[in-house]
Amino acid sequence: MSATSSPRHGSYDIVIIGGAIMGSSVAWWTLRDPDFTGRVLVIEPEPGYERAATSLTNSCIRQQFGTEVNIRASQFGAEFVNNFRNFMEDEAAPDIPVWSFGYLYLAQSEAMAHVLRQNHALQSGLGVATQLLSPAEIAERYPFYDLDGVTLGSHNAVDEGYFDGGTVFDWFRRKSRALGAEWVTARVTDLRRDGRRISAVMLDTGDEVACGAVVNCAGTRGPEIAAMAGLDLPVEPRKRFSFVFEAEDPLPVALPLTIDPSGLHVRSDGPRTYLAGCAPADDAPVQPDDFEMDWDIWEDRVWPTLAARVPAFERIRLRTAWAGHYDYNTLDQNAVLGPHPEITNFHFCNGFSGHGLQHSPAIGRGLSEMLIHGAWRSLDLSDLSVTRIAENRPLIEPAVI
Repeated sequence: MSATSSPRHGSYDIVIIGGAIMGSSVAWWTLRDPDFTGRVLVIEPEPGYERAATSLTNSCIRQQFGTEVNIRASQFGAEFVNNFRNFMEDEAAPDIPVWSFGYLYLAQSEAMAHVLRQNHALQSGLGVATQLLSPAEIAERYPFYDLDGVTLGSHNAVDEGYFDGGTVFDWFRRKSRALGAEWVTARVTDLRRDGRRISAVMLDTGDEVACGAVVNCAGTRGPEIAAMAGLDLPVEPRKRFSFVFEAEDPLPVALPLTIDPSGLHVRSDGPRTYLAGCAPADDAPVQPDDFEMDWDIWEDRVWPTLAARVPAFERIRLRTAWAGHYDYNTLDQNAVLGPHPEITNFHFCNGFSGHGLQHSPAIGRGLSEMLIHGAWRSLDLSDLSVTRIAENRPLIEPAVI
């Protein structure tokens, strides 16, 4: 079933604004719930998804967060990916397990080491297999690092690494359509607000649809959608650069996703290829349509940092690079979820600050439960509730890359 430019009906029980990984996950989880018998409309202005965060992501998953709700969401994300065929209930679905080379956080100061120890204590209490490693222990496992100045490392090789997020996204879309979701190629131009409810959604096609509930899955344009409802959302686009390179002398084992104290990260991306990423030096907000690449940053910052940390990377060849966006929550770098306390049928799904893809199974399941049953059922996501925004009550996530 292909997307159309105009909705087939005049009203829908749930209208999802944005059809990338979050919107498609919410649609699929909602329609597979036997208690839901209504109509779902997904509105997506760019069906090619060339500039969606979903398409430009590095497609990683980790358990090493500093807040319980994010750890729990990642644990379910790993369970979902490792059992993908069972969740899809389709023998044609592929196996897409997590490639578990792990993340390796490196600390070069006592302050950074203190954060790793705090996170380790939380993670261990939740069943995460994180290990704190001395420089000698890191060198024994991974002798290719230059560990000058490193005082502590944190590593977890269980359900942590890379997964095929593109396939997950494709199946969310495909199966949601098979279950009855209607997808339209259009842009939302306005929302009609009647008191404590959004009553209708207007499209650039000239169509207007009545709605039982609205879910804002618009990524970096989420604040624009919120503003149409008269609401503020502290989310802005932040640019992130990714670089894929080939090493003349490939490393003898898979490279963990290494978070250097400089802010650069790098991981294996194949037998002799690697992927590195970083933020711009100023990490300033940008326009949602600004994907201009800074090529100088490769020569001036990325390559020198790579070669300093992994001397074998002195001889590498850049293959490709791109700029993507985080939908960055300026309050606390955590997601904003669920119904607004005043406009009760307007639901947020925004501000994932770089960890949306890995959390999409848990978030889609949770929001579907909230939409259908009015509560978080499988996993308590209340810590990410939108109420903390109005109350200026941040839930800081200390492990944002």
